[in-house]
Amino acid sequence: MLKAKRKGVLSLRSVLTIPYVVLVVCLALSIGGLSYQAGSKAINTLIDQLLLETVGRITQAIDRHIIGSGAVLETAFPIGMPAPIPIESDMANLKTRFWIATSLHTDPNDYVYYGNEAGQGIGLQRLSDTKVELRLKLEASEYRKIYHYEGIDGEMQQVREEERLFDPRVRPWYLDGKELRGHTWTSIYIDFGTRQLIATRARQVLSHEGVFEGVVATDVSLRALNEFVGHLRVSPHGIAFIVEPNGKLIAASNTPNVLPTGDGEFVRVAVEDVNVPIMSDVYRAVIASIEEQGVPDETRPLSLVFDDQLIHVAFDRVRDDAGLDWLSIVAVPDSDFMSGITENIKRSVYIAVVAIILAILIGLAILNWVAADLRKLKEALVRVGDGELDAPVNIYRRDELGELARGVEQMQKRLQTDPLTGLMNRDAFTLKLRKLIEGDQHYRRQQSMAVLFIDINRFKHINNAWGRDAGDLALKEIATRISNVIEADDCLARFSGDEFVILLRSAERPDRVRRIMDQINQALSEPLVCLKMDPWLSLTAAMGVSYYPTDSIDADGLVRLADYAMYREKESTPMHSS
Repeated sequence: MLKAKRKGVLSLRSVLTIPYVVLVVCLALSIGGLSYQAGSKAINTLIDQLLLETVGRITQAIDRHIIGSGAVLETAFPIGMPAPIPIESDMANLKTRFWIATSLHTDPNDYVYYGNEAGQGIGLQRLSDTKVELRLKLEASEYRKIYHYEGIDGEMQQVREEERLFDPRVRPWYLDGKELRGHTWTSIYIDFGTRQLIATRARQVLSHEGVFEGVVATDVSLRALNEFVGHLRVSPHGIAFIVEPNGKLIAASNTPNVLPTGDGEFVRVAVEDVNVPIMSDVYRAVIASIEEQGVPDETRPLSLVFDDQLIHVAFDRVRDDAGLDWLSIVAVPDSDFMSGITENIKRSVYIAVVAIILAILIGLAILNWVAADLRKLKEALVRVGDGELDAPVNIYRRDELGELARGVEQMQKRLQTDPLTGLMNRDAFTLKLRKLIEGDQHYRRQQSMAVLFIDINRFKHINNAWGRDAGDLALKEIATRISNVIEADDCLARFSGDEFVILLRSAERPDRVRRIMDQINQALSEPLVCLKMDPWLSLTAAMGVSYYPTDSIDADGLVRLADYAMYREKESTPMHSS
């Protein structure tokens, strides 16, 4: 029988109940504490995280937008490669390099061009993955010709000739590139075809003699960047914008960056011209902060007050070696957040709902924990019912399930043990022999084993003369004597009645088996101590043996052959029968 519940051991009901009680108490304390504090600190943390995340996203968008421009220029004219004089002397290579350059970052770097001191110019703009437009000017006095072709080595077809004379030497990108030896960004301008802002990156190209010969440049459309910022939704009255230090807008979340004039032209928008007071105030405050303290190593939120209104601000300054200098700024009024968080009751309800869900999840987890061990217990019992008496339970608990598991293990032990002698019983012996054979076949060891079947001669005489109690005592003493003969690795089992069976693990030499048989007979020949009424009574045994794998590779077959060999010996010596 299982023992009663021990002191200090939690019951299964306690294991299932205590977590819920603790959870309810913690929930009540948490709601009370949160209601008492009313989270101004949480509001500020939330705003700071929003600002830093938004500024970071804008800065990353800028980096992604401009990072390819340098690679485009280096592909079109690698550093150290001299300029061809004239352009047509290296036309094939120029076309190839320009084709590759415009394929690197087609959005936004789909156009690369070059002009030289002779007034020549070549530009290649990608129209699609396979089609480009080539703009070519070989004489300073001629008009630029426009060609289309497909494929990197496609045949050029002239589609038109420009009506206005194009001279690259007077263009801003050429003049700026001529002044600096490295990369440089020209002033942002409006593309009057698309009405979008364009930034140009240029670099001078030298001749074989190291003398300035021309400028290579690429256009970076800021349309996608403006659309990205324009779709940002910071807060109901929050703003995000990119601006040059001079106050000219590059992109904004709530206002266009170009506006039409009365004569049909378009002009860039300055921060001071926007009818959004918070934008101009924030811009001036950021510029003042940079002038006084410089740009911090990492972005930090600022808190500013305009017209008794608290504004949370974060900014980042984006600069590169080519002279790019932009500011990404995000500003959020404090009132946008306070109005939505003042209802403490609603927050408490949400917390309560979450706590209930957590309670359910925890309860399910505990029940699954218990159910898993119950399944283990069920599977062990099913395997025992199928004859696998030593099926592992593998449950280690200190509650009722643990006691039940230990009870099952005790039951398994009893099912494998002969209650009279304490030896293995028939089923346990057969199971052990079967597993040893399976292991030997799996690892292909071909280990030699022997099964020795023993029948005690004339044992019925003891039962008839002195009764079954004396017979039981005799069987115990016989089991002890045989156990003392065999080695620790061998297995002895009571097969039935006065029959015993031995598994000899090492049976490579038949003389060892014969020696053990002789030792068993010698042990049985001594008078039985338990039978005091007949101190001179001694016993003999009929024995048969079978060998694995010589005689059989099956457990039942080995036992059956050993039993048959024992009966043949018994029949050959009639005086030992019964």
